[in-house]
Amino acid sequence: MNRVAQHPVQAFIVALVAVGVLSVMDAVMKALVLALGIYAVSVWRALVGLVMASALYLPRRLPWPSRATLRIHVARGAVVTVMALLFFWGLARVPMAQAIALTFIAPLIALVLAAIVLGEKIGRRSVLGSLAAFAGVVVIVAGQARAELGPGVLLGTAAILASALCYAVNIVMMRHQAQAAKPLEISFFQSLTITVLMLAAIPFLGMPEWPGVQWGWIVVAAAMSFAGVLLFAFAYARAEAGYLSVTEYSAFLWAAALGWLVFDEGVSLYTIAGAALIVGGCLLAARREPGKAPEMEVAA
Repeated sequence: MNRVAQHPVQAFIVALVAVGVLSVMDAVMKALVLALGIYAVSVWRALVGLVMASALYLPRRLPWPSRATLRIHVARGAVVTVMALLFFWGLARVPMAQAIALTFIAPLIALVLAAIVLGEKIGRRSVLGSLAAFAGVVVIVAGQARAELGPGVLLGTAAILASALCYAVNIVMMRHQAQAAKPLEISFFQSLTITVLMLAAIPFLGMPEWPGVQWGWIVVAAAMSFAGVLLFAFAYARAEAGYLSVTEYSAFLWAAALGWLVFDEGVSLYTIAGAALIVGGCLLAARREPGKAPEMEVAA
């Protein structure tokens, strides 16, 4: 296997760009869900995403993955489908800054899942970080209740937290998947699984609404999602995951700005304080004990 030369600063900049691209995609998806509904947007975006992934993967005529690898692809694709549906449904009901802040708890949930599933040890810092992050979630929810934003926002918050749980499961599954397949293969079979699941729902939910004038934005959302995956793959091949992970928190700044500019959403002090607690908890949990070797992880 050829090793990619390490360029940490370049990788950090590319990861920041990836976060920005995906943050703008979130804003586009929020507008689409408000206009068309989560079901229609998910079906059409899945189809467009599959076309894009197929155009890059199929011409290479790579060997078909083994049955065991296919099971991993399908399982993770199913988790990603549920994760996306919950997140974008919740995002349509919750201010963007609050929604993104709540998703930051996912890495800490992944630590707990890794301990249960993979037998990894949870250190004292991880426990303290988890408590701080949980306090951050409580602060954000308390701010929502104080503002009397209505049951829709609280339901949206519950959906986003459930999506964060799915994302944590996704993180654990990525460790196995990345050892068995390359990014383009992962992207293709993820898109294929999501599309099949979306189409399988048609007999029960009916034909999705035709996008009409929104078609262009659906293509933009699918393209930005795909671009974000490729940018992250480029970055994580050139620097350690621990070094790049902090770029994820720049999404809060993007969400606050886009929510204010596009959707006229304010950012409360409760949201800022809660986000600070969650980010601080994640950073505390991510710190390694002195002398402990870093663990490399491949981003899908």
